[in-house]
Amino acid sequence: MSERQDTEVKHIVFGIAGSSNLWHIRKEYIKIWWRPNKTRGVVWLDQKVKTQKNEGLPNIHISGDTSKFRYTNRQGQRSALRISRVVTETLKLGMKDVRWFVMGDDDTVFMVDNVVRILSKYNHKHFYYIGSSSESHVQNMHFSYAMAYGGGGFAISYPLAQELAKMQDRCIQRYPALYGSDDRIQACMAELGVPLTKEAGFHQYDVYGDLLGLLGAHPVAPLVSLHHLDVVQPIFPRMTRVSALKHLMRSVNEDSGSIMQQSICYDRHNYWSISVSWGYVVQILRGVLSPREMEMPSRTFLNWYRRADYTAYAFNTRPVARHPCQKPFVYYMSNTHFDSTTKQVIGVYNHDKSKPPFCRWRMNSPEKITSVVVTKKPDPLRWKKSPRRDCCRILSPQKKATTLYLWVGSCQEGEVTEL
Repeated sequence: MSERQDTEVKHIVFGIAGSSNLWHIRKEYIKIWWRPNKTRGVVWLDQKVKTQKNEGLPNIHISGDTSKFRYTNRQGQRSALRISRVVTETLKLGMKDVRWFVMGDDDTVFMVDNVVRILSKYNHKHFYYIGSSSESHVQNMHFSYAMAYGGGGFAISYPLAQELAKMQDRCIQRYPALYGSDDRIQACMAELGVPLTKEAGFHQYDVYGDLLGLLGAHPVAPLVSLHHLDVVQPIFPRMTRVSALKHLMRSVNEDSGSIMQQSICYDRHNYWSISVSWGYVVQILRGVLSPREMEMPSRTFLNWYRRADYTAYAFNTRPVARHPCQKPFVYYMSNTHFDSTTKQVIGVYNHDKSKPPFCRWRMNSPEKITSVVVTKKPDPLRWKKSPRRDCCRILSPQKKATTLYLWVGSCQEGEVTEL
């Protein structure tokens, strides 16, 4: 890493791998994050599809012929060869003033401003291969911990893309037995001697079920991408997958750098632990759970092999509470807006309507809290400072109130998350 670069959206070109069979479904995901006339990029399909004018989508190109390349993996599909060449084919389109190529799938949703924030950390004139591993330890063992997963997205600097284009066709001929496109890219990176630079905000999401545990305890890093959205449940209850993501974008549009950033605080009067995943969800638990525990994702999801096996993850997790008194009260973002008077973003989080289990503990129950209001000042420069979790404070708690008011923002000197 070198001095921070003045990289902008216009310097980044997205190469999106898709298939004609699923295009009518997957294009709805791209519409969520694509910015017509601002973002640059191309969708690469296997064959032509019907298109409509003014759909707000990138241009569609048809991938080149890969029949000359050998493919011998019995579990995989030959389309891996086509997809592995997306960056090279995008480079050969000859777009001007390009610093980075960002590869993604047609079911990848990017937080564009955070892509810019991440890539601005690196000198685009050098060789960089930036992305992240899978959430699945087994997948990483089978493929490689040194491999970026294309569904979560990865970035390749322009000079590295040029070097890749010169040798890729020779390279992939040497690896006919590999399964997919990502391992072929990584094999070529190994031949070029370029390691994977890991950024925790790229998310492959090789999981099934509910992402609440993962998104409620996001690492202290900008959220860059979401993937496998057809596989997991909608991120907001009682919404379709697409409408849930559009709903999330309301928060993203107010403070993209802070989306999903966790903050933790404690209600001393009620003896509650509170976790805020900004722009998404607030969770209130009876009793005290330490920050060390709360920053671990709870296992609301299954691994890629549909098993509840905590050893199969490539990161620390904690079990979902079984005791009825320890189950969290969950409040999903309902509305968010910028208050021009106070210069703050005000988010309203409403209680998920599911009835809580009966609890015998003789302590105040969060059941009486029907909504949580979170105020926060936008902080577009937060990732130019050293990473630190935001602090959280309860504003004027009242015994009989049904609304809890929280403030979230940069910690003051000496501020500690403690009861």
